[in-house]
Amino acid sequence: MNASDVLNKVKRLIIGVIGITILLIGIALIVLPGPAFIVIPFGLWILATEFVWARRLLKKVKDKLQKNGVVASRGSIEKE
Repeated sequence: MNASDVLNKVKRLIIGVIGITILLIGIALIVLPGPAFIVIPFGLWILATEFVWARRLLKKVKDKLQKNGVVASRGSIEKE
């Protein structure tokens, strides 16, 4: 194991800790007053930079939000 492997593992660990922390805060905001629908996808976005499972879950969340009309897709806004 060389230095770059160690740095990659440390980076992955730090991103995982930060992403999980923000995700847990977002889950807590479901019952507490706050913008859970913004914080949860943000936590998933951070985790998706390193983890495939988070990338898949983020895609499902985005698709569901777009289906319900909460988030506009990039091509849905017309220029005037």
